[in-house]
Amino acid sequence: MLNDIASNTSFFGIFITGVVYVLACAIQKRFKSSILNPLLVSCVILIIFMLVSGIDYNVYLYGKPKADGTYDGTGAIFFQNMLTPTTVCLAIPLYEKLVYLKKYPVAIIGGILAGMFACLGGVLVLSIAFGLDHTQYVTLLPKSITTAIGMGLSEELGGMVSVTVASIIVTGLFGNVAAAAIFKLFRIKHPVAIGVSCGTGAHAMGTSRAREFGEIEEAMSGLSIAVCGLLTVVGASIFAAIAVSNQSIQYE
Repeated sequence: MLNDIASNTSFFGIFITGVVYVLACAIQKRFKSSILNPLLVSCVILIIFMLVSGIDYNVYLYGKPKADGTYDGTGAIFFQNMLTPTTVCLAIPLYEKLVYLKKYPVAIIGGILAGMFACLGGVLVLSIAFGLDHTQYVTLLPKSITTAIGMGLSEELGGMVSVTVASIIVTGLFGNVAAAAIFKLFRIKHPVAIGVSCGTGAHAMGTSRAREFGEIEEAMSGLSIAVCGLLTVVGASIFAAIAVSNQSIQYE
């Protein structure tokens, strides 16, 4: 029944996604727990809702089905399509926070490069350890950058975009939830270090966490998202030249 309603309703996927996200934000605000991240809660609620209601995923994502077997494009894919202009918008915070880059050039660039190589190198080592093939390997390379850049990079490298998106979300959620504990464990207190690590390691969700630490942390994290994304495009392309299969490395 619900699937029939969804199939005959324009913008159903957009509407239900928006409602669920607002609900998730309210839950996070009510309980004030970093574990109840709105994105994580939204995903869980939507998955349960789709399973219980029996709504066709294609109807949710692409909109009303048409007579020729295609869809009218009024589904939740709208949010995915907005990722391309979002990539361009990253230039705005980068420009606005250039003053910080000029003030702490070595610390910021050094921290971002260290984080980028730690991510790419970690994916390489784990891919070898678990015997992943080259497609799986390049799929995970963009896991620590914003989805807007990571999707395009994964597609360009020949990876599985949907899995890349999932890995980006999981990485961001982990960084958002674990940031405070990690900083406390390693006694990291400098605002620049906190901001750069949040933005480099956990992209936008890390930045939302950095905002809770202070304005400088938020600015550093926002700057790191853009710079790390640009550098990772270059770095991941280089790492992608390494073919990983059967727990061995070959150079193509």
